Amino acid sequence: MTLLQRLRSLLFLVSLPFITTAACFVALADFRISSDNAAAAQIYPRLWAKIMTRIAGIRVRVTGMENIDPQATYVFAGNHCSQLDIYSFQGYFPHDFRWIAKKELFDVPILGTAMRKVGFISIDRARGRKALQSLNLAAKRISAGSSVLIFPEGTRSRDGKLQPFKAGAILLAIRSGVPVVPIAFNNTSRLLPKGKLLPAPGEIVIRIGKPIPTAQFTPKDKQALAAILHDKVAQLLDPIHLPAEEPQPSKIG
Repeated sequence: MTLLQRLRSLLFLVSLPFITTAACFVALADFRISSDNAAAAQIYPRLWAKIMTRIAGIRVRVTGMENIDPQATYVFAGNHCSQLDIYSFQGYFPHDFRWIAKKELFDVPILGTAMRKVGFISIDRARGRKALQSLNLAAKRISAGSSVLIFPEGTRSRDGKLQPFKAGAILLAIRSGVPVVPIAFNNTSRLLPKGKLLPAPGEIVIRIGKPIPTAQFTPKDKQALAAILHDKVAQLLDPIHLPAEEPQPSKIG
């Protein structure tokens, strides 16, 4: 990494809390001045993500948008190996969607209020009845027209390789009844691997697959749907993201 690139990376890290706070304040101010329109307010998190990626010298390219209906509701499901997955999708994915976030984040001053205003969906990661109630409420929000992005691996992959999908995340797609769309984040792990703070400049490619209907699946079929979705995501990934023991699938359109 050159000196200029390192300076850009440091600027990304230093400016992140200030730009995040500023975006929250602007979003909240807009709600007080204008109407309570969560869809229109998506401009603020989108602008926040674009500013951060541009500071870091990161370009984002999205392919496969012809596979989805701009007006339809989906559960998007992708691999997760870098914090840049969030920035790239938020800033450059043109379909209207909301984030699912752990409920503790909604208690953070300013940030939590802004998240509620722009329509983020809270999920309780505790076990038992509360978790089930939280999952059902999130599914209802999705059924009512809120597309979301989930990471079925559950956490970021440390080596950038695609990990097995947890069935719990897939259950949300089944309960919501909307199609699930495979998403592949390519090159994010090289630019900012898990455990690192300073991103490198470069290009991220997000590939969008074809929707998988969920109407024929029941909660008992969550493992089967997880396996199908895992294979579809793998087909959209570059070879560097595939586990060595897995065959490298041919690309799909």
